[in-house]
Amino acid sequence: MIPFRLIARLDIKGPNLIKGICLEGLRVVGNPGEFALEYYRHGVDEILYMDAVAALYGRNSLGELLRSTARNIFVPITVGGGIRSADDVRAMLRCGADKVAVNTAAIANPDLIAETAETFGSQCMVLSIEAKRRPSGEGWEAYVENGREHTGLDVVDWARKAVDLGAGEILLTSVDRDGTCKGFDVDLVEAVCRAVSVPVIASGGMGSPEHLVEVVRNSGTSAVAVASALHYRRCTLEDARSSLAEAGVGIVPHNEWPDTAGSDG
Repeated sequence: MIPFRLIARLDIKGPNLIKGICLEGLRVVGNPGEFALEYYRHGVDEILYMDAVAALYGRNSLGELLRSTARNIFVPITVGGGIRSADDVRAMLRCGADKVAVNTAAIANPDLIAETAETFGSQCMVLSIEAKRRPSGEGWEAYVENGREHTGLDVVDWARKAVDLGAGEILLTSVDRDGTCKGFDVDLVEAVCRAVSVPVIASGGMGSPEHLVEVVRNSGTSAVAVASALHYRRCTLEDARSSLAEAGVGIVPHNEWPDTAGSDG
């Protein structure tokens, strides 16, 4: 049984924790290391760092933040943004990351998914998908460059292909809902959960514990990544856990998770 996870998502620009709406209009929130430490002290299951400007500069600049975080925080850390090669993956792991999330480079070169999974284990390879509902209302398209550039790829088909190539997890961000605090795109999350056999992290839209319970009950997701609701204290981790408990969803502390990494080498 895969335990349900509460993940704190921290989007980074330079030295700052930032947050926008629909991945745009980024505003400074504070010091990312301090926020991550606070969430760790309140029992978050994982930390997700996303370099919001890595695509602009062609590289990920979170190495020092990762090293500092890994010295003080003892939950899994995923890092994304600007990761384009196996060497980039290796560098992030050496800085303290446990997993990497790849979007643009995986679409440009799907073989990177297989190479990462074969070299470091599929549990290390997280496919990041930035999804927008099509104007027709039928289905979703995968985007890159912080939700700005079309790819033409159908989200569900791309998720299936990536898992076949070795992706061990899907980070699914609804660009339409990101930062709006209007609730998750439950239909999107459910469609991807039904299509793949790996864990799906729902991201984008949480504004209250009720939204969390809704997506858990109706989509099949095994994790959520929360940003605005935590950063602006619309919902605490304690609130989230309490609501999940009342809804009958069990939260297993990360140090009690079953060890599944061995099957991936």
